[in-house]
Amino acid sequence: MSRVYLLPVACFLLFQVTFIVTYIVAVLKGHVVPNVPYISDAATYSPESCFFGLFINLGCILLGVVIYTRYRQVELISERFADVRAACEHLNSRALRIGFGSCLGIMIVANFQETNVRIVHYVGALLCFGLGTVYFWMQAFISYYIQPYCGTMLKSHLRLTLAVLCAIFFVVVAVTGIISHILYQGLNPRKWLPSDGGWGYHVASSICEWIVATAFSFYILTFTEEFRILSFDHPPLTFIEIDDGETGIRTHQRDTEPIIPTEPQTMEIPS
Repeated sequence: MSRVYLLPVACFLLFQVTFIVTYIVAVLKGHVVPNVPYISDAATYSPESCFFGLFINLGCILLGVVIYTRYRQVELISERFADVRAACEHLNSRALRIGFGSCLGIMIVANFQETNVRIVHYVGALLCFGLGTVYFWMQAFISYYIQPYCGTMLKSHLRLTLAVLCAIFFVVVAVTGIISHILYQGLNPRKWLPSDGGWGYHVASSICEWIVATAFSFYILTFTEEFRILSFDHPPLTFIEIDDGETGIRTHQRDTEPIIPTEPQTMEIPS
């Protein structure tokens, strides 16, 4: 595959289109008020919850491929340049695990609605935004280390800026969200009205969540140019053992020559 750069683009478009379409359907169905609800609130009821869960799961698969591709890219650069290897070898492997943890959090948020399993949903949101922000910080530092060999200083500055914004708005989402729920006096948080209490904090928390989600998508999009110099083939496949039923020839992976069964030999003992 030579068009690896399309992976971040597809991931960006899939997440953004899913967020927007889910919001539009939820508003048209009357499941939420159009005053900037939480992304997950817009995906609480069917049919939008089904659409949201399906395409977010597909997006997580693409995101996992992007994260792994970035890991392999940095690993290849580390193999060629000792200074990058000394600075990024352990950081790169940790970033891979944290990135996969963020993907898991996104899938949990998409498949466990707040109205059904609140605790699991909140844990997923913490993994998604928390580990995602940590991953972005790590990738920002990696970008500075590999900059002479891959990428640009401008791209490194951009990633650092997005990481800072994600960290700030993630804290704002959590703080204002907790305050708004403490002050809330209504019956249905999915249809939060100004008269229900905590309205200002709720709107601030919702807007910040949309900003963080959009920043996440744009951060993934920044890998596009660096992926243009990559290509990958099909993964190698090796038989551990081959057994030919006709000839009885058995070949093992570690053997250099096939194992051919022989007839038992007898030894004559002189009388």
